Amino acid sequence: MTDKFVYHCTLRWSDLDAYGHVNNARFLTLYEEARVALMFAGGRAWGVGSFADGVVIRRHEVDYLRPVDYALGRASVETAPTVRIELWVEQLRAASFTVAYELYDGDVLASTARSVLVPFDLAAQRPRRISPDERAFLLRYAPGLTSRAGEAP
Repeated sequence: MTDKFVYHCTLRWSDLDAYGHVNNARFLTLYEEARVALMFAGGRAWGVGSFADGVVIRRHEVDYLRPVDYALGRASVETAPTVRIELWVEQLRAASFTVAYELYDGDVLASTARSVLVPFDLAAQRPRRISPDERAFLLRYAPGLTSRAGEAP
């Protein structure tokens, strides 16, 4: 079964730029929080803790569709406003994978993005292949994807 991973990310006052919108560079931080929740917390819960041993970003691609405000109307005394980030695995190769994201401000799509990630052996300081357990976990969040021919599922 495959699903999108959904993460609700709290906005911080420091995320804002001089115009009162979430700064463009901070979108990458929001996407990072969602990706870390998927790979580290989600992976560990599924019995896959190896992503914490090393994963590096090879590429980011971000499309900004509309500004995101801090939106005090969506906050309360106890909680800051949040955005919803939906992410999934768009491509899975032997030694890299692509995570796609959609960031929603309320019900409005505000940004889309992609990150190409490479598992990395920190001790050897070199890329490594995706393990069978990692592949099985990532396929859980890969709608319509199956393993490529010649690769372990």
